[in-house]
Amino acid sequence: MDLLFTHCAGLDVHKKTIVACVLLSRPEGMQRSIKHFATTMAGLETLDAWLAGLAVTHVAMESTGVYWKPVFNVLSSHLEVWIVNARDMKQVPGRKTDVCDAEWICKLMSFGLLKRSYIPVVEQRDLRDLTRYRRRLVEERTSASNRLEKILEDSNIKLSAVVSKLQGVSARAMIEALIAGETDTAKIADLAKASLRSKIPELEAALVGQIREHHRFMWRELLYHWDELNVRIAAINERIAEHTAPHEQLIQRLSTIPGISRWTAEVILAEIGPDVTHFATAHHLASWACLCPGNNISAKKRRTGKMRRGQNWLRPALVEAAWATSHTKTYFGSQFHRLRARRGDKRAAVAVAHSILIVVYHLLANPEAVYTELGADYFTKRNAEQEQRRAIRKLETLGYTVNLTPVPAASAAPG
Repeated sequence: MDLLFTHCAGLDVHKKTIVACVLLSRPEGMQRSIKHFATTMAGLETLDAWLAGLAVTHVAMESTGVYWKPVFNVLSSHLEVWIVNARDMKQVPGRKTDVCDAEWICKLMSFGLLKRSYIPVVEQRDLRDLTRYRRRLVEERTSASNRLEKILEDSNIKLSAVVSKLQGVSARAMIEALIAGETDTAKIADLAKASLRSKIPELEAALVGQIREHHRFMWRELLYHWDELNVRIAAINERIAEHTAPHEQLIQRLSTIPGISRWTAEVILAEIGPDVTHFATAHHLASWACLCPGNNISAKKRRTGKMRRGQNWLRPALVEAAWATSHTKTYFGSQFHRLRARRGDKRAAVAVAHSILIVVYHLLANPEAVYTELGADYFTKRNAEQEQRRAIRKLETLGYTVNLTPVPAASAAPG
């Protein structure tokens, strides 16, 4: 096996310490050097100086949680640093020490047996932090809304059975009236606005309950928490808008895809980046996003088609976009319903998410490309004869005899 890198290092990174192994190719053989370092800034600078003194050009380490980031920040400015999936570096069982791990990483690196992970530029990493934190805040806001409904049910208030949103203007005013101690259900129901006023009798019945001071306290705290989360989400949105301002035109192009909202476009930009040249093809991108079926074949038999686990940010956003298209009369909506009939809802959503990602790749790869909607009837027109036979079979199973008469072409409109 050929030696690809003659001056490389393998790092076994932990929270407090790093074990570094350097293998140098000499005429008399391989020279090994092992040393331990702290993960503080002073320790990382010492590691950097030690590697520079040994003329190391390539460094590899596992993607261990977030502990690789400080090391990467210090070394990546002048060394080629590879972050590698730990799954690809399994060692022989029974030889598990930090020194052995570092040496094993270094050996694999020197012979070119590692595959580096995609690490975006610092601006994109900052945008990732913002979009991922926003998603967590939105999830927390949803949790607060669910808990508010739970406390309402605990007090026998059935408001959620009448209104569609507990955080709407009318429902919010009613809950605040309950917190203030109002007991006249007619007055509380009269706070309804717009179309909800037609349900005032139902609201009066739903607002009768067994309210204790504990319930009022919990409602007050949950509403305060909800408002605080909205403030934090708004601040994150402003910051994201600043980061994505140079790519506003790209976001607008991505938003032309059915199901892709501005938030989803921002997530795509954060996770993939505006440049997709580091992915050889659209299918490489789909594989990286874990939106491809598993590939486990032995003796010409496919054992499983489960997708790989991972990419917990881009994939959920695209699957949500796929669910959104299921309610539209578009190509993706038609694709979803065709696949759902044979494979079920979840698999159909994943398949549509895969198709959306393929379109995203081509829009990012070609600045001149624009999304063209194929239409909800694309699959019908693509194979009209097959659709015709299918429709005839359905009618024949119902006991009908079918005679087809072509529709005459529409006459030209008068000039």
